[in-house]
Amino acid sequence: MEAEDIGLYLAYTVLIVAVAAAIVLPLLNALKHPKTLIGSLMGIGALVVLFVICYAISDSSVSPTARALGIDESSSKLIGAGLYTFYAVFIVSIVGMVYSEVNKALK
Repeated sequence: MEAEDIGLYLAYTVLIVAVAAAIVLPLLNALKHPKTLIGSLMGIGALVVLFVICYAISDSSVSPTARALGIDESSSKLIGAGLYTFYAVFIVSIVGMVYSEVNKALK
């Protein structure tokens, strides 16, 4: 084992511990305070509903260039739904930030 490998394995170990902590600790906190879990589940549900709506309106057409890259109709529809969902969340976040700043300025 070389010296460079030790640093790489240490980085992998720290990454695994950080990811495990990022997943486990919020779950433990949510189990202690179940009312916070309800709000989180409502947010996740809203995102799922938004994605379903975006999936329903997305197009499944594939250009010849995309077809050459191995993208089929179902992949194209998922990509379109993901893009529409991103655009919607981005616009809502911008509107929310502007509203928050205007609201603070008027108080």
